[in-house]
Amino acid sequence: MPQIKKITKLTDNRFLNLYHLDAKNRVGGQVNYYVASRAKSIAGMKLSTRQNPPDGVAVYALWGDRRDKVLLIRQYRYSIDDYIYEFPAGLVDEGEDWRSAAVREIHEETGFTLHPLQTDEMYMRPYFTTIGMSDESVAMVYGYVDGESSLAYLEDDEELEVVLADRAEVRRILKEERVAVQCAYMLMHFLADEDPFAFLEVKL
Repeated sequence: MPQIKKITKLTDNRFLNLYHLDAKNRVGGQVNYYVASRAKSIAGMKLSTRQNPPDGVAVYALWGDRRDKVLLIRQYRYSIDDYIYEFPAGLVDEGEDWRSAAVREIHEETGFTLHPLQTDEMYMRPYFTTIGMSDESVAMVYGYVDGESSLAYLEDDEELEVVLADRAEVRRILKEERVAVQCAYMLMHFLADEDPFAFLEVKL
C-alpha cells in the first residue's frame, strides 16, 4: 500500500490551498504528489480527518409551471480563460447545513428562490469532484426555483449569466458549448427522461 511520509502546506489562501505530499508508491518508489484542498491546515485535510463533510453544493433545479426548463449559469472561469455552463454552486460556510447553503447560493447567484426536494440521503451525500488533484467534495441538492432572476447579489469576482434552458437549448449546449462534467451528466437525464427527477426517491 502506498504511504504518505510527510505533508507540507505550500500556500495560504482563503478558499483553496496547495499541499505537497512526500510519499512512497506501492513498490517503495519515491512519489512527489500535490493536492489542492479547501482545508486551511494539514490537520483539516480529509486525509487527516478521515471525514468527508461537503466543501460545497451544486444545485440541479427546474423552473416554470411545466418544470420544463433547467436552471444553469454560464460562468467565466480563469482556469480556461473562457465561459462554461454549470449548475449554480458554491461553498458551504462553516457550521452551515448544505441544504441551507444551496438556498443561499441560488439566491446570491441567480436571484431565484429554491425549494429543495426531500430525497434519500444517498442522492445528496457529498461525493468527490476531481480526486486525482483535490480532496474537494460536493453535495447535490435538487429542487424547483421561482421568483425573478437577478444578478444584484453577485460578488465582484463572479462573472456569470443566468440561463433557463429548455430541452432544445440543452441539446445545443451539450453539442456546442463547454460544460462541467457533473452538469453534463444531469443534463442528459433532463433530455432523456419525461420527469427529470424520476431517478430520485422523493419523500413527500
